[in-house]
Amino acid sequence: MKYSFKILAGLISTIVFSASALADSMSLQSDDISHGSFMGKAQEFQGFGCSGGNESPQLSWSGAPEGTKAFAVFAYDPDAPTGSGWWHWQLINIPADVNELPAGAGGSDSKGIPEGSRQMTNDYGIAGFGGACPPDGDGAHRYQFTVYALSQALELPENASAALTGYMVNAYSLGSATIEALYKR
Repeated sequence: MKYSFKILAGLISTIVFSASALADSMSLQSDDISHGSFMGKAQEFQGFGCSGGNESPQLSWSGAPEGTKAFAVFAYDPDAPTGSGWWHWQLINIPADVNELPAGAGGSDSKGIPEGSRQMTNDYGIAGFGGACPPDGDGAHRYQFTVYALSQALELPENASAALTGYMVNAYSLGSATIEALYKR
């Protein structure tokens, strides 16, 4: 009986490692932002004392796990002085055959997003991308742009909160990749 348990434990370990390796094969690139570097004025919000271009960055990804049916893209600032961070963008239900978003795709008119996709309401109160706008003198904030491979498209109510959207994306995520860019005023 002990021998069978060891074999089963080894098999489970191999399966978990294989699934993890698959998820880790995803990568995210951008012509506009890079990991650990400061974003430009184009990605700064227009409002709240900020005067940037409010343009979502170009993003492209590869290495989606087998079984991917849709993608989601999030932009999140964990350093916002809110106690819960700040959601700058949540784009869900990107078709599985799409692997790139052009710069400016996250406009509030939703004209630049792939057909079938849906922009959720960000913490600025608009459906679309809302650029960086950390408090003046607050130091550098981290902006995590993450693409998620999903096992299915999501059905969410029209007024779904950022927390509910995040919960559902994480529940159906097969893998993800992140670029963490910086910004300060």
